[in-house]
Amino acid sequence: MNLFWKKLFGGFDTTEKYEQSQNELLQAMVRYDKVADSPKLKEYQELFHVVKSAAFQDNRQTLKNRKYKDTEEYATLKKYQKLHESSDIQLYYQVLKSELLAEYLEFEKTPDFELLGDKKKVAESPELTKFKNFEHSPMYKTYRRFHGSFAIKEYELLKAKVAEPAFVTSNEFWANPERWHTTPEYQTEMRFYELGDSEDIKFFINEKPKRFEALRALTKTFDDDFHWQEIQQSKWSAGYYYSNPKLKGEHSFADELQANNHGKNVSTNACILKLETKKEATTDLAWHHAQGFINRNFEYTSDVLQTAKAFTQKNGIFTAKIKCNGAINHSLWLGTGEKAPRISIFHFDGKNIKVGAVSTSNANSTKVTGISANDYYIYTLTWTDKELVWKINNVEVFRSRNDFSNQEMYLGLSSFISNKQKGTTGSLELQWVRVYSF
Repeated sequence: MNLFWKKLFGGFDTTEKYEQSQNELLQAMVRYDKVADSPKLKEYQELFHVVKSAAFQDNRQTLKNRKYKDTEEYATLKKYQKLHESSDIQLYYQVLKSELLAEYLEFEKTPDFELLGDKKKVAESPELTKFKNFEHSPMYKTYRRFHGSFAIKEYELLKAKVAEPAFVTSNEFWANPERWHTTPEYQTEMRFYELGDSEDIKFFINEKPKRFEALRALTKTFDDDFHWQEIQQSKWSAGYYYSNPKLKGEHSFADELQANNHGKNVSTNACILKLETKKEATTDLAWHHAQGFINRNFEYTSDVLQTAKAFTQKNGIFTAKIKCNGAINHSLWLGTGEKAPRISIFHFDGKNIKVGAVSTSNANSTKVTGISANDYYIYTLTWTDKELVWKINNVEVFRSRNDFSNQEMYLGLSSFISNKQKGTTGSLELQWVRVYSF
């Protein structure tokens, strides 16, 4: 597959962009789950149901829009003020306080009160004249008109009513055009909007959790970003692994130009694993298809790493960030401890990048062009019971029916020089390797 045109027209993400998008997706999911379990979101959701309820909104509209003139408090106060300002009622209370009325009412209780009906005696008595004149005065008529009347009873009731603390508070509330801002409901509403304006809540509301579904379906089973210094501290072992325990794993092959150097050509620096192929003479064990193991002189050394003792898996997603240099073979692969099946997640043959799989009966692979193996790319194999799918960054580059393997396989790393290649140096570098199960 040629990736040149996809790179040119933007269909192929740069490694930086692709890795950033994958990291962003993971970080977004972690953040989403964290907010989902937070007390802040729980409070926001509870307040949402309160603030958005019909009862709350109706009450809000009433408290904000109701005119003071339409309230019972306004009507009560106005009624009281009207009676309170009535000249007749004011006169009544003035009369009620007068000494003359008090004297008249006391005199009314005496036997002499009947003398007020005798004009002669009234004319002869200054006191009777005083009381008789009072009887005919506007003051006394006002007293008689209002004393015990409905108007006075109503006035007294209203006077008591408007003086009650509860009425005063209620009246002040309804008289305030900004009354809504004084309510607990307003504080509830403000808290709701405050929470809704927080970055976490806005993120949670605007996020589309469906985009996490594929990620949630995965479980990370292997993760190595090469913080270790020695192979013994890692999940990797040097040399090949074979199902037959009688076979030695620390060897090269007779048709290769390098000796595998027992892990000595592997190093980690700045969290990057580097497997180097060096020009250095050595004598080591090599497997010859006819002669078996033989000692052979080599001009180059390289290495092999595998996880057979620490990690194997059937099916899943296998992904790594890789680059290499040197016109030799570099590979990240899956093996079983037998010659086949073998699946290449990444293979550079000295000229071209290849991906594919080999079984005992057939091989399926493809050549990838348009990118350089000297640059970091993320190579991914998705392995299911039905098929194998290879991707580089965000682009699928090959798909094959799975008739290669139904058993667990381990991860392997190797660099080698075939006898058809000119001997040279090179290196294979990995920033990280990750494996997921479905």
